[in-house]
Amino acid sequence: MDTSRKPAWLRAKLPSGPGYNAVRQLVDDHKLHTVCQSAQCPNLGECWSRGTATVMILGNICTRSCNFCAIQTGRPTEYDLGEPARVAEAVATMNLKHCVVTSVARDELKDGGAAVWAATIRAIRHRLPETAIEVLTPDWKGQIELLDVVLDAKPDIFNHNLETVERLQKPVRVQARYDRSRAILRHAKSRGFTTKTGIMLGLGEEAHEIEQTLRDIAADRTDILTIGQYLQPTPQHWPVARWVHPEEFGRWKEFGLGIGIGVIESGAMVRSSYHADEQSLKYTGFGHRNDANALANDKE
Repeated sequence: MDTSRKPAWLRAKLPSGPGYNAVRQLVDDHKLHTVCQSAQCPNLGECWSRGTATVMILGNICTRSCNFCAIQTGRPTEYDLGEPARVAEAVATMNLKHCVVTSVARDELKDGGAAVWAATIRAIRHRLPETAIEVLTPDWKGQIELLDVVLDAKPDIFNHNLETVERLQKPVRVQARYDRSRAILRHAKSRGFTTKTGIMLGLGEEAHEIEQTLRDIAADRTDILTIGQYLQPTPQHWPVARWVHPEEFGRWKEFGLGIGIGVIESGAMVRSSYHADEQSLKYTGFGHRNDANALANDKE
């Protein structure tokens, strides 16, 4: 398949307008990083124009070298204990009813950054007790005790992405493992959390592998799933194997719902935090914060 030109259904909104400028100014003023910028998210223009962004804590340099990800790899220099308060201030300024926080992997730290994660959740909760908090975390190298530090801070939704099918884990995610990521999600579910994961299509996976991945996600009782099109950040990253047609995204959504996954967002432009508030509203088992508030904002 010729992947040199993107198909028509992969057109993104260009960044513009007062909403976009306001979010950019807010991010700059609070010295924050966003996954929207660092991961080159195609939805940045849409989401920032609507006044939303996904905050990325613990700096913008990752200790891992995933072959699909645009975030810079190297030796991180930031460990900012003042960051949680700034994140909470930014969430309050945007008046978000549903916020999403993510981070780079910090494998060089003894706790993988878990303490900053927990402090960020608690700072947002203290400042905005009715705001729903969704976290999109690394795998903590499978160390459940570090995961529990984050879960003990009581986020509302726990998200950790499988990213791709089992066969492609090593070449695409490099330092991650399929079974380890599944174990992380199962542990969060065992503690009663609403769980969420995401995968990309177009990396070279086969149909039977996608089906098995969805069956694994259902078997782990994961509540929310996002499925999107992989986009190659630079020529040095993993190549796009194919452009997935919108009809195929629809078929996988129908299949996943049919085997028991509660909520699925499936489409070329879908990303793990895109329209996150709408996903949580669709999931009927979600906690009181969504039930008590009409969620007016989505996250990148």
